[in-house]
Parts: sequence; structure tokens; C-alpha cells
Amino acid sequence: MASERRIGLIGFGTIARDIHARLGNEGFSFACLLRPDSPSRAGVPEGIALVATVDELLNWGPALVVEVAGQAAVAQTLPTVLAAGIPVLPASTGALADDDLLARLTEAAEQGRTRLIVPSGAVGGLDYLAALRETADAHVRYTSRKPPPAWAPELAALGLTEKAAQAEIALYEGTAREAAKLYPKNLNVGLTIALAVGHERLSVRIVSDPKAAGNTHEIEAESALGTARLSFVNLPSPTNPKTSALTAASLTAAIRRQFDRIAV
Repeated sequence: MASERRIGLIGFGTIARDIHARLGNEGFSFACLLRPDSPSRAGVPEGIALVATVDELLNWGPALVVEVAGQAAVAQTLPTVLAAGIPVLPASTGALADDDLLARLTEAAEQGRTRLIVPSGAVGGLDYLAALRETADAHVRYTSRKPPPAWAPELAALGLTEKAAQAEIALYEGTAREAAKLYPKNLNVGLTIALAVGHERLSVRIVSDPKAAGNTHEIEAESALGTARLSFVNLPSPTNPKTSALTAASLTAAIRRQFDRIAV
């Protein structure tokens, strides 16, 4: 029987460190799945059990597994965890753009009689957007607006340096699925919104903006039920400008909700 407050972490980068720092004094215990040759092993604090395989992680007995290792880890580990009856919370929701993988995860969750829980991540308002899912005329536009340093490789591909990118530049406009594939480290939010409202109702725009105060997420929704304009300006993680500092806080809140007697 899994301990009530045992959390399995897949990966131990910036987000996992923040989660552990937030929950380490609240009675949670942690195990971390990392390859034996992973350089991240050197930075894992004492008290966190280190395991090298999914089977070892499952034998440790987690009540919840949190993926914070990138999109590839979703496909490599989460079907096995779900099939074993352990709920999972993936940070890399962009991986769910792959319909075949989503079907595998759904089948595994059904087999294990458990759930894959999609976190809100760097935005809010998913409850509102989910309410629009059955509204035929609903349309939602999501714009990811970040300063040039967050888009350095993409700007370089256009022959621009961060300093040269002094005007707003639209890097992409299209579907959430394609955006998540093209920008796997940046567009988890777009895929999360698509899962809430439906892919066919969502368009995604990616913008490099030197005037952006931080990692900005703008959601515009129109339907027969009304209109909504949501804007979130998140400070970037101090160690990774592609990631909002809010992401770890959001995952932490989702973890707490799994164990709270009253969940909000």
C-alpha cells in the first residue's frame, strides 16, 4: 500500500527542486527517478531516495508521481506508472499533443483505474475554458509572449540576435499540437488550454516581445456564453528563462489538492 504522502519525481531540475523546497517540511517524502549517469544526481538533497528504473520507483510505493523531466519522459515512464494504479501529474503537458501517446495514457489509466491529472501550470481560468468545451461557437486564442532571451535559438534560426530583436516578432501562429511539437520547452501551456477547451476551438500565437515584462500568457475567449480576457505576466525562473517561476508553485498546489480533505 502506498504511503499517503509519498511523491515520486521523474527528473530533478529547476521545477523539481522548487517543489521539494516547498513541500519538504510538510510531511511529504520523495523518491526521484534519474539515470545512474545523470549529472542531476549530484544536486539531489539528502533524504530523497534515488531510483534508476520505473520498477524501482513503483516498488518504493508513491501515492502520486510527478513528471518534471521533459516530454520524452512522459512517453517513456507514465504509461507504466498509470497501469500500476498510481495517479500522475505531468509538467510536460505538451507531450499530450501526440494523439497516439494520449490514447496509450488513457488506456493505461483505465487499466490501473487511476487518473492523469493535467495541471494548470503557468495560467489560470481552465475551469472557465472547460465550461466552453460544449459550446459550439466558442473560439479561444492563446498568445505566448516572452522577451527575446527566452527565444534565443528561434531568433538565431531567423538570423537575429537577442539584441537585434528590438521589435515584436511573431514566431508562430497555428494549432496547439504543432506549437507543442515545434517549441517543446515553451508551449506546454497551449496544449493544456487545448485539452480544456478542445483543439478545434483554440488558435496559438507565439511572440518575441522586447517590451514583455516577463513570461506573458494572454487568453481571449468568445462564445455565446460571453467573452473573457485573461492575462498572466509571470516572472521567469531565475535559472531557466523559458520556464515561469509560477509553474513549480502551480504543481505544488496540485500536489496538495491530491491530499487535502477540502480541495479548491
